[in-house]
Amino acid sequence: MNGNLQAADAASDEFLIRFWGVRGNIPTPGIETVRYGGNTACIEVLVGGQRLVFDGGTGLRVLGKHMQKEMPVTAHLFFTHTYWDRIQGFPFFIPAFIPGNCFHVYGAMGQNGASIKQRLGEQMLRPNFPVPLQEMQSTLTFNNIHAGSVITLGNVVVETISLNRPNAALGFRVTWEGYSMVYATDTEHTADGLDQSLLYLSQGADLLIYDAYYTEHDYYGKAAGDRPIATWESGIEVANAANVKQVVMFHHDPMHDDDFLDRVETEVQARFANVQLAREGMAISLVKA
Repeated sequence: MNGNLQAADAASDEFLIRFWGVRGNIPTPGIETVRYGGNTACIEVLVGGQRLVFDGGTGLRVLGKHMQKEMPVTAHLFFTHTYWDRIQGFPFFIPAFIPGNCFHVYGAMGQNGASIKQRLGEQMLRPNFPVPLQEMQSTLTFNNIHAGSVITLGNVVVETISLNRPNAALGFRVTWEGYSMVYATDTEHTADGLDQSLLYLSQGADLLIYDAYYTEHDYYGKAAGDRPIATWESGIEVANAANVKQVVMFHHDPMHDDDFLDRVETEVQARFANVQLAREGMAISLVKA
């Protein structure tokens, strides 16, 4: 299921998921996070001849270095939301500055009415950053999407829902040739149980990438009031209810070092055999050999 990352164009007969950043909130470099990685959220999906990227945390910078071996490149970048850990790699995404490359960018309008282009561009304005978005010389197209949007890319279909989150975030399902992957991060419990929209999106998926920022111990140990924060336990509940084949727990708490995450993975696998914690450099193929 896992493999080393290799430079290759998106083949028309593959469905490959690569993890370039798996951490939440803030990058956590250091000797205590080497095995799982310290870059913030970014995954790449090579499917049906298309290259899709979900979120642009600092893992996007590393993916950009990888893409420089393959230029010119075309990719579709989807943002769940625009908290800093999802966009902070975008100003350092070198292929976007190089003519000949082409990137289609998708994201929801902000609650203040800002477009995805505005939201990405604002972090690149002085005094926060010296190089504005207008300096990116690749072909960039920006697409404002919303919950319920369906994007068709050849024979690849990307569906969207609104995740259960106070400040809004999108969840995505990618389907191709009967295979499917769901990316649901920064989601929370509903007050009366499992999120029915997420259950619908996840039904029968080959892979669910789910937010595992908190353990149940963390959740009940924090002064969270009645806020129903997502835990890995709730991810397993979703997977079981939706008949998901395998699960990857993602968006690790920056306070959780490698040894802690090892213990979490052992506990998770005792409850649901086909599950693992996301690691930078991990690659999963959904196409049977």
